[in-house]
Amino acid sequence: MNSQTAATAKLTDLRNSKRYTSLKTHYDAKHEVAWCYMHAQPRPSFTPALLEDLNAWCDQLASGQACNGQSIAYHVLASDVPGVYNLGGDLALFRQLVEAGDREGLLHYARRCIDAMHANIRHFDRDITTISLVQGDALGGGFETAMSSDVLIAEKGSKLGLPEVLFNLFPGMGAYSLLSRKLTPAQAERLILSGRIFTAEELYDMGVVDVLAEAGEGEMAVYEYIKRENRARNGFRALRKVRAHVDPVTYQELADITEIWVDAALALNGRDLRMMERLVSRQSQKADTEAA
Repeated sequence: MNSQTAATAKLTDLRNSKRYTSLKTHYDAKHEVAWCYMHAQPRPSFTPALLEDLNAWCDQLASGQACNGQSIAYHVLASDVPGVYNLGGDLALFRQLVEAGDREGLLHYARRCIDAMHANIRHFDRDITTISLVQGDALGGGFETAMSSDVLIAEKGSKLGLPEVLFNLFPGMGAYSLLSRKLTPAQAERLILSGRIFTAEELYDMGVVDVLAEAGEGEMAVYEYIKRENRARNGFRALRKVRAHVDPVTYQELADITEIWVDAALALNGRDLRMMERLVSRQSQKADTEAA
């Protein structure tokens, strides 16, 4: 498929009854692909508004109401913010809830995160291959979300990582569960505790990124992957069912970890919160720079 054909397919408009404030969705009827682009404001992170939109979209996919009820074989989660996939949790909200000692607020936020993530992990209870397309920074919860798909495609030069340890916390919405299934548990733990930001190339060599695309050619790589899977779709999807049967990521596992995350968040001290605030400022600067 040439780039013009791919662009035309991507821009096929969806006329869903549900209108989103933090998502853009498109449907490619020829290839049966539902595209979902995140664009949260004021920062490209998992704001409550983005989480509500994502969960509503997941419900539409699960019920068959998405894409005007047309057949969906592939779902692609991407971003239309240049240079950013997603910068992770809403740190400004985290700080506010921690300072208020609001355990229920933190837990509600965490549960909405894993609601959307687990819907993606279980393919919306349908025969859909899920794909994450990373074209820029995917940090914290952004990296976790990217890993929740069957296939993680990242453009060269993209940066992915889990910086939560820098403010004395850990990524609590699926990082360990997902990484320990792609790597060994020991490797997953080292990666999380390092706080390092990795290039897509490094993570491809480690086996975390499944497809490495040239910069600017991520959407082409999605269609190339779909072409490859379609040649042996039955085998690809049967093997995924085997993987899910042998080593499932259950909702209960994710929910139990969110409880640990909330307790850890409430134990943060003033120094930790000041570091979190500095990261919020960096998120804002990154968003402003990319917008410009």
